[in-house]
Amino acid sequence: MFAKRPSFQSFSAGLLAAIVGFASSFAIVIQGLLAVGASTAEATSGLMALSIAMGLCAIVASLWTRIPVSIAWSTPGAALLASAGPVDGGFAAAVGAFLICALLIVLAGLIRPFGRAVAAIPSPLANAMLAGVLFGLCLAPVRAVAEMPLYALAVILTWAVAFRFARLYAVPLAMLMTFAIAFSAGGALDLAETPAINQPIAITPVFTVEALISIALPLFIVTMASQNIPGIAVLRAYGYQPNSGPLFTLSGIFSLLSAPFGGHAVNLAAITAAMCAGEDAHKDPERRYWAAAASGAIYILFGLFAGLVMAFVAATPGILIEAVAGLALLGALAFSIGEATKAAETRDSAIITFAITASGVSFFGVSGAFWGLLAGGAFMALMKLRIVN
Repeated sequence: MFAKRPSFQSFSAGLLAAIVGFASSFAIVIQGLLAVGASTAEATSGLMALSIAMGLCAIVASLWTRIPVSIAWSTPGAALLASAGPVDGGFAAAVGAFLICALLIVLAGLIRPFGRAVAAIPSPLANAMLAGVLFGLCLAPVRAVAEMPLYALAVILTWAVAFRFARLYAVPLAMLMTFAIAFSAGGALDLAETPAINQPIAITPVFTVEALISIALPLFIVTMASQNIPGIAVLRAYGYQPNSGPLFTLSGIFSLLSAPFGGHAVNLAAITAAMCAGEDAHKDPERRYWAAAASGAIYILFGLFAGLVMAFVAATPGILIEAVAGLALLGALAFSIGEATKAAETRDSAIITFAITASGVSFFGVSGAFWGLLAGGAFMALMKLRIVN
């Protein structure tokens, strides 16, 4: 059926990509889902739905296109959820927003003018909004040092040393250190009530204007600007020529499938895309798509055992989990700030967007991310306004 068969090298690259992708950001996903009102069981269901959805999407996309299309959950989107907090209607309203976001992603792929309009959102403002969302989360390691100095410093030191010598493993090793500290300090790991394979929970969505503005629209923007569009750019950098529209639509469809079970969004990957698209996956570029397909299969396995992941998280102090999530997002924060402030002519508009978003203040029940983008855009338009005599 396939002209190019899989190889052990491709499988190894896919396995590594899946481990790095899951271990480096699952804590962020859990924090985000809990922050918008999910119960522990619902957050577990969401983690499971996202893992299986992005695994299936990676397999379908890679085997269909014969391109190493890596898929991930929206890590910036999860960070957005953590900063947005609960909305009226609880987690059901958040699920309604997830469905709307997924539908918008599908439309961005199907309707070219709509997709171009999304891509036309000024990059400095999109990056400034993302930086504002990430800023509060990246303070968690500092708060952890204040609350649990010895334990937090051990986690941070593990991350720092690994970052210096094996950057890809820095966050996974920091998470392992966190679990080790928790159990050595007497953390209660209860596996008796944890099923071997997790059961998904269907959530009946509720659609509200507040959730649309506070969650759906910002989630759509950060997912497209920070994940889908860069994901296409990474593939092109490695010599592939993907058709972006169908891939956006496919990721939106799998987002639609995961949303009723608590998944916020799946999208094209960037970092793990590079791992599957490079020479480490195979010397022959035409055989590298098997690496992305293999990573998808591993994601599905991780999803089936999401309950075990949550059991480990439940046995660990929450502030240490938040600290690891903050460490994982430092690179994204630095990149976003750099991109937001790079151009002098848009720097002030970007800072306005960043400040309002990072403040965490909401008006009329709408989160700061929306108001930050609106205010920054209005100021940018004002600066470009020409006075006609």
